[in-house]
Parts: sequence; structure tokens; C-alpha cells
Amino acid sequence: MKIKGLNSARAMWWARRTARQVRTDLDAGGIDHLVVPPPPPLPRGCRRWVAAVLASRGDTCLVRSAVLQTWDAAHGRPRDLVIGVTAPGEGFKAHAWLDGEPAEASAGYIEVSRRPPPGPAPPAGAGNGSPSAGGSGHQPLDQTGKVGPRP
Repeated sequence: MKIKGLNSARAMWWARRTARQVRTDLDAGGIDHLVVPPPPPLPRGCRRWVAAVLASRGDTCLVRSAVLQTWDAAHGRPRDLVIGVTAPGEGFKAHAWLDGEPAEASAGYIEVSRRPPPGPAPPAGAGNGSPSAGGSGHQPLDQTGKVGPRP
């Protein structure tokens, strides 16, 4: 029982610290310079605590999606971060979500950008990248194990 409590506390601490760093990075250089530190080795089920922290903080959808994308990738579920916008006009809005979330997450938004999940790039010629992006579908890790800027 104590291990479960410790794991959930570590997951919440990581989510809080990481969300703060993501906000700072986004403010300083935008999404192209975003660096999201990987989570500590924790059970996949701790994701609910990560999501709860992000919801309770009132973080933007972009911060939430970037943090959860990194958590999911570290737990064997790599997913693209998708950015969409509404039609131009008086009620223009932008929104970010993770690929594979329920359709309600992206209803009314037109996809304009994708950020591939963090992780090592597959071997050359593996052919599992996004054909539209022309890349591997993965971001390189730097020497610290963090996701670096997109090439």
C-alpha cells in the first residue's frame, strides 16, 4: 500500500514540475523549442494522477497534451500531439489534443500541425514514419534523455 502512495505522489510531482517547465519553454521559444523531461520509472496506471494534476492546475490544452504525450510514450503508447484551429472569423480558437483521444476532443477543429512522440528514431529505412511529414515520426533524444527541438 505504501508503494502505491509513493508512486502516485511521484507521478503528481513529475506532472506539476513538468507542466511548469513546458509552460516556461513554450513562452520562451514556442513549440519548436519545447523540451519535455521523461517521467521517472512508474507504473502505467499512475497516468490518472498525472492527468488529475494537469486538470486541477487549469493548464492549457497544449501543456496538458505535451506532458501526457511524454508520459504515454514512456509507457509504450507513442501518440502524436495534434494542433487544430476553428474556421477563421470572430470565434477563432486553437486547440491541442493527443491522436487517438475521443472524437469530442477535436470536434470543430481542423488539424494544422502534428508533433511526433518523443523517443529514439527507428533505424533508417524502417518506413514507419508519417508519409506527409516525410520523417521518422519520432523526435531524437538528447544526451540527457530529454526530447530536443525538432530537426
